Amino acid sequence: MNRDLALNLVRVTEAAALRAAKFLGRGDKNAADQAAVDGMRHMFDTVHINGVVVIGEGEMDEAPMLYIGEKIGCEDKDAPEVDIAVDPLDGTNLIAKGRPNAISVVAMAPRGCLLHAPDMYMDKIAVGPAAKGKVDINAPLEENLKNVAKALNKDISDLTVTMLDRPRHEETIERIRRLGARIKLFSDGDVGAAIAAGFEHTGVDILLGIGGAPEGVIAAVAMKCLGGDFQGRLVPYSEEERERCRKMGIEDTDKVLYLDDLVKGDEAFFAATGVSDGELLKGVVTYGHNRSRTHSVIMRAETGTIRFIEAIHQLDRKPGYAL
Repeated sequence: MNRDLALNLVRVTEAAALRAAKFLGRGDKNAADQAAVDGMRHMFDTVHINGVVVIGEGEMDEAPMLYIGEKIGCEDKDAPEVDIAVDPLDGTNLIAKGRPNAISVVAMAPRGCLLHAPDMYMDKIAVGPAAKGKVDINAPLEENLKNVAKALNKDISDLTVTMLDRPRHEETIERIRRLGARIKLFSDGDVGAAIAAGFEHTGVDILLGIGGAPEGVIAAVAMKCLGGDFQGRLVPYSEEERERCRKMGIEDTDKVLYLDDLVKGDEAFFAATGVSDGELLKGVVTYGHNRSRTHSVIMRAETGTIRFIEAIHQLDRKPGYAL
């Protein structure tokens, strides 16, 4: 795919972040999410792609825009056919409560290359490039932490594990503590937490635990771009969820999903823009005179290029970026 698409994807996440940031701390997560969706949808209309949303805001009857199966992009005949995975606002509760680490994210790959993950849970493990190939979701927790620590030339006591702060993880948290590793719990923002494990400067070494399956696919694209590792296994809690998997072409829900199962090939892009300040990205800052600043990252799997982009927007000249 044309490498110039990368900058256009950043424009998409910037628009979503700028609109969502208006709702920081206002207690209305639904309004913040809708604002992000509106901004993202508007900018997608300008991108030279024939895109289909494979991971989005839900089914057509649940989401007015960016629903699964929706066609997006300029849809010119010569535009590349691509799969699109979006999370316009990863961390809706974070924005509503004025907390850090909310981001807007988009992942893109050629048509048929992204797993159409059902809206359910996924058990996940993610590490950065230095520990690639050193983890196994089927292996005991103790073995994985020992191998990651060795790969990073650290003692286990210096290892930082990040996990969703949920009751289902209480036993795992106690086991990690007994091993002496540090734990960084997060309340929301599944995608951002996984990506943090791929960057040394965040201080996060490994992501573990059960979170959203759609978010897992988006995070896997980022990990492929970073040269890291990601493994997942779907966790259906009912026969209805198992049937949903079958309808989406996933017969064996116990199968381990490796990077190449989640995102095929190397022609993938990932873009994210910070909405509120976090370990990886700075949040939107509003200045006077209709100006705002954004901080974004764009990654390309084929070349392994990672770009951080800081931009100042004159919003009265860019109506698509403002409410």
